[in-house]
Amino acid sequence: MIKIGEKIQDFILKDQENKEFDIKELKGKRVLLSFHPLAFTPVCAIQMKSLEENLEKFSALKTVPLGFSIDQPFCKGAWAKELNVKTVRLLADFWPHGGVAKSLDIFREKDGFSERANIIIDEEGKVIWAKTYPIKEVPDIEEILEFLAKK
Repeated sequence: MIKIGEKIQDFILKDQENKEFDIKELKGKRVLLSFHPLAFTPVCAIQMKSLEENLEKFSALKTVPLGFSIDQPFCKGAWAKELNVKTVRLLADFWPHGGVAKSLDIFREKDGFSERANIIIDEEGKVIWAKTYPIKEVPDIEEILEFLAKK
């Protein structure tokens, strides 16, 4: 996994509305990169819904949450509708397959998807917090919010 203090590589991905998203758009803001293995799975649904449900808290903490998986944009769009995720961008790390996850060293080659992971970057794109979770475990959103509140 990428180390604290390392800078992430710039990337452009499509979101659930098939719109391009360039990480450079968020330069000057803290960002939560929240990776889940696959759309349409129960634990991943809870993880992504928690981003939307806590959007006001993230905003107050001057942090933008983003969801990531290797699913393609149209799949992400259907899933976002099912989850009622309307504001948080769910990004498709689809092509090159898992490219962003690979750059962060959290891609599981034998499974073809990313680890379940949360990575927080600062205003300059440097990692200030990173954690992976067991695939069947829902990340503790309160742990993330508490870390952000202390920074």
